[in-house]
Amino acid sequence: MDQQAIHQALQQRTITLPDGTRLPALGQGTWNIGDHKANKEQEIQALQLGIELGMTVIDTAEMYGEGKSERLVGEAIQGRRDEVFLVSKVYPQNAGLKQIKKSCKNSLKRLGTDSLDLYLLHWRGRVSLAETVEGMEQLKAEGKIKRWGVSNFDTDDMEELWSVPHGKNCTTNQVLYHLGSRGIEFDLMDWHEKHEIPIMAYSPLAQGGSHRRALTTDAVLGEIAANHNAAPLQIALAWTLRSGNVQAIPKAGRAEHVIANAQAAAIELTQEELKKLDEAFPGPGQKTPLDVI
Repeated sequence: MDQQAIHQALQQRTITLPDGTRLPALGQGTWNIGDHKANKEQEIQALQLGIELGMTVIDTAEMYGEGKSERLVGEAIQGRRDEVFLVSKVYPQNAGLKQIKKSCKNSLKRLGTDSLDLYLLHWRGRVSLAETVEGMEQLKAEGKIKRWGVSNFDTDDMEELWSVPHGKNCTTNQVLYHLGSRGIEFDLMDWHEKHEIPIMAYSPLAQGGSHRRALTTDAVLGEIAANHNAAPLQIALAWTLRSGNVQAIPKAGRAEHVIANAQAAAIELTQEELKKLDEAFPGPGQKTPLDVI
């Protein structure tokens, strides 16, 4: 596939936020990007290629390299901020009313921008949800963020969030989800579909298969990949995008990996292939703790 064909395929894969904003279903993650100076130019070029292909959602966090990832993203999007839907995350210990404003200000400075398109609570901590939501709403009112959401929230967490003032303004929930980690399908995914809030899937490739080795070695996955002239991880990524309610943000620090991820958006799995994948990687039969890396 040439770049134009890839771009067209990506344009056809979208998710819709509660406010009606349509976004590419395939974005770019940056966990572990920016950690090593030797990789800096290669990683910047990879992010910029992703933008050019249409993977314009870029996710980062103050935790990633303690700000190194945000700085690298800031360099990558310099002069093209308007092309990007920019996401960052706040540490739970920084999610109180006073500290969240400081954390957001620092993230904005590192990213070289005056506002975030989406700001997420990275995971639950000791700060009450009510206080965090109040802080998020204040940041919105001040124009520092346009939307807010959460990460690593299970169904009970989402229900509790829904009960606090303005908690229903949550835009998304970023959780671990890939073919080898399907626990959210038991009830969390249904909750999100009922409330029309998309899931943002981090590590949809299970960190290159290292989190679940079978994603690179399973015979069924390999067979389906061969049918599509693709790699097993491309099939796994296409599987994650299959519903239209999930946005995936794989990390790619090299241009060839960016292109491989983007090509996965054009793969249409048949019902028979999906059935085979369900048999090889069964969904959850009972409630399990939220999977994290």
